[in-house]
Amino acid sequence: MKTLWIYAHPEPRSLNGSLRDEGVRTLRGLGHEVRESDLYAMNWRPVVAEDDFPGRQAGRLWVGDAQQTAYAEGTLSPDILAEQEKVLWADTIVIQFPLWWFGMPAILKGWFDRVFLQGFAFGLANPATGRQRRYGDNALSGKRALVVTTFGARESSMGPRGIHGAIDDLLFPLQHGILWYAGIAALPPLAIDGANRMSDDEYQLAAKRLRERLRNLPEQTAVPFRYQDHGDYDADLVLRPELAPGETGLSIHTSR
Repeated sequence: MKTLWIYAHPEPRSLNGSLRDEGVRTLRGLGHEVRESDLYAMNWRPVVAEDDFPGRQAGRLWVGDAQQTAYAEGTLSPDILAEQEKVLWADTIVIQFPLWWFGMPAILKGWFDRVFLQGFAFGLANPATGRQRRYGDNALSGKRALVVTTFGARESSMGPRGIHGAIDDLLFPLQHGILWYAGIAALPPLAIDGANRMSDDEYQLAAKRLRERLRNLPEQTAVPFRYQDHGDYDADLVLRPELAPGETGLSIHTSR
């Protein structure tokens, strides 16, 4: 297994840093190849800017067109090209971050903004139908991803009736809207609670959970998100009425 471990935390001595070290060590101990993107250590720039596209002709910046043209011509900035090469190399991606304000840290969101660009991760058409490929069938199909995240709240308050909302709902924009959109199958996430008050014994349990998930990674079943083009959605990309009848919300986009 070839794994790209994307890590977004500014402190290597943190809980996240310890878990990252534990995870990378576990994978390598199992004989898997691992490459890393430690975004803070790399001083990764999270914002899309004109110099992402060296050599672009002057004029109004149409971001999607500029991305697609620069990718096709091989003229993207070197930092983006290096990350894309890692993504193409990997068959499995681990995305690790602390849950800040109900989402990814800005540096990680910016990694997706600059790396998963049009022409590389999306923007491809089905040659038979001319329809845009999305949600399960796209440029990065065949790859799998595991989200590892930590949060300060207790697990019960992040449940389906918890005040903070269910963790699967909070991760839906990443797991469905980014990964599955680009064709990457998302595995059930590993979410670790109580990050701000964890005892040594609790850390050992969290590290054990991570090791167990990584040992069984190749056999794990992905979240069964619905495919765009397997008949579940109509021409307007609305779920057909006979599927999850009368229901709304994010869960209807997962088959049962």
